[in-house]
Amino acid sequence: MPEINVVSVIGLGLIGGSLAKRLREKRFAKEVVGFDIRPGETELGLQNGVIDRIATSYQDAVRSADLLVMAVPVRAVDSLLRELHPWLADSTVFTDVGSVKGAVIYTVESIWGDVPENFIPGHPIAGSEKSGVLAANASLFEHHKTILTPLASASPAAYNMVATMWETVGAEVLKMDFVKHDEVLAATSHLPHLLAFSLVDTLAGEDDNKEIFRYAAGGFRDFTRIAASDPVMWHDVFLSNREAVLKVLSHFSEDLDKLAEAIRNGDSQMLMGVFTRAKAAREHFTKLLEKKSYTAMNTNEITFIVNRSVGLSGDIRVPGDKSISHRAIMLGALSEGETEVSGFLEGEDALATLQAFRDMGVVIEGPVDGAVKIYGVGMNGLKRPPGALYLGNSGTSMRLLAGLLAAQPFASELCGDDSLTKRPMVRVAKPLREMGAHIETAENGCPPIEIKRAGQLRGFHYSMPVASAQVKSCLLLAGLYADGETVVTEPVPTRDHTERMLEGFGYSVNRRGNMVSVNGGGTLTGTKIDIPADISSAAFFLVAASITPGSDLTLRHVGVNPTRTGVITILRLMGGHIELINEREAGGEPVADIRVRYAPLQGITVPRSLVPLAIDEFPVLFIAACCASGTTTLSGAEELRVKESDRIQAMADGLKKVGVTTQVKPDGIVIEGGQRFKGGEVSSLGDHRIAMAFAVAGLRSEAEIVIRDCANVATSFPNFVELARRVGFNLRSES
Repeated sequence: MPEINVVSVIGLGLIGGSLAKRLREKRFAKEVVGFDIRPGETELGLQNGVIDRIATSYQDAVRSADLLVMAVPVRAVDSLLRELHPWLADSTVFTDVGSVKGAVIYTVESIWGDVPENFIPGHPIAGSEKSGVLAANASLFEHHKTILTPLASASPAAYNMVATMWETVGAEVLKMDFVKHDEVLAATSHLPHLLAFSLVDTLAGEDDNKEIFRYAAGGFRDFTRIAASDPVMWHDVFLSNREAVLKVLSHFSEDLDKLAEAIRNGDSQMLMGVFTRAKAAREHFTKLLEKKSYTAMNTNEITFIVNRSVGLSGDIRVPGDKSISHRAIMLGALSEGETEVSGFLEGEDALATLQAFRDMGVVIEGPVDGAVKIYGVGMNGLKRPPGALYLGNSGTSMRLLAGLLAAQPFASELCGDDSLTKRPMVRVAKPLREMGAHIETAENGCPPIEIKRAGQLRGFHYSMPVASAQVKSCLLLAGLYADGETVVTEPVPTRDHTERMLEGFGYSVNRRGNMVSVNGGGTLTGTKIDIPADISSAAFFLVAASITPGSDLTLRHVGVNPTRTGVITILRLMGGHIELINEREAGGEPVADIRVRYAPLQGITVPRSLVPLAIDEFPVLFIAACCASGTTTLSGAEELRVKESDRIQAMADGLKKVGVTTQVKPDGIVIEGGQRFKGGEVSSLGDHRIAMAFAVAGLRSEAEIVIRDCANVATSFPNFVELARRVGFNLRSES
């Protein structure tokens, strides 16, 4: 970008004054010139270091300017531009700061005949209820967005100059079509200001207004703070963006009328639906836009630090099963009537599924302490979501939803965070296409997934090349809507939570050996579901107690579905001392209390038949193998390479950093037991199971183990650190 000699700012109110002050501090130009029709403002600006020089006229403000900023109310731009037009050189880049862009662009066009290439419309999304040059705040734009709406004919050099100016004052610069800008700002900025002005005006007109304002709480003050904003500016905004404001105001009024009717009729479900959707939506979009976890509002990196511990002891219940939590929300939403869920996992992945169904019009109360109430809409009651369904880090949500949405009479898009965009989705897209679905992935076969409105799906027979409960479940869920029978054959058995839960909701499922099938056209009936504790989460404590001398630990109400108990079988084969107590059934799932005590472990060759039954538990089982005597060999586990990380390589790399050597194979790993953990620093690569596995390794480490990038532990086990410390882990979390 060429050197800038002069920046001129016309209008030294809050926005213009703050911009000029920061540009002057940053030495963006050799000289920052200010002009305001109120001479006192420019004098104050000069005295307070906001500008370098006062322009004496419009001509003086523009004649030597390389860049001109019009920081005046929207409806003042017309008269200002007519004053500036005779003096504004073709080489001078000019921009504005108004929150309505269409009106400004049309004004420019009416004066010049077309929009000059050196005009770059702009809108900094920052402000305050204060006004005037004395309110100038040099840090006003830091960590705020500025939207630029250049036309296609705009000069790239002019755009870069304006964008660089805003970046210099700390703003994040975004580019947007000006029509879209005005529609979005009407909803997110203009309407809230209109409501605040109106509410304060209404209440101020009440007979007991003094009492009303005397007892107003913090929420009222927060919402109505913006009613103290500059009336002239907002008068101009509403009249300049009239059509967009009226459109969103009409929509809001319709919804407000529905709320009034619900209150009048005592419609509890309607009110709870609006309130729960609104609460969840606010949190959801905050996390979506800022890439935050659903359960951890802190965006700082989380680090685990763990040291050697003595025997573990206690009696605990780990969080609810993640796989079952996903399915409870999905089938409850599609059922007739109400479904009450207890033990729901309030982790990021399951919450992503819950939010997706709220986005599709399902009323869901909670979760509160694991309790969720779902008001089912029936098999054909889902509504088109207002935008892409953001699923965070949850591959289960994406793959199972792909099956459900492939049959819906509306288009949809599934997206997620950076980690999820690397997960393979062809494994569900390909068989769904064979059923007649119109489904596309990114070029690399990964998310996002786009699903177009399809005709009737066809039942079919699919033999899975690789065992995967997620693929099986995806096809069975699609099969609920298909014409005829959908049959899935597995190479080896995988977890059968979907089959069990379908039966729990009253849907007929046929099982014949490794084949499972459903016929389309049935219905689901709401029910009560008690979700057991997740055996995948319990696995970290099973291994921890098994490798730590003196340990005696009891885990309550753990799901022991035979398609999930591979971790128990493997530890027992290694010599682990594990007892199942009080075995029973809850909600169609077998559960038990598990007592685990320390025992010397022996290395084994893991039977291939157990691999699908322990696929999520292998990271921590690798830790058990390191502490065993002899060699442990794992084969047939290539599925581990396409989880949240390449778990085979990630564990091998981490183990090497703490002093353990391994032999990595394409489909598994060989670990020579008896090696000591020597301490060190590892990265979880954002994989929750890698993070918790190395926390378990720290129990036997000769020195401290530091585990970076642990925020995603919240996806499956939000209170891991709390429970680990309760039973005796020497573990702390830092951010």
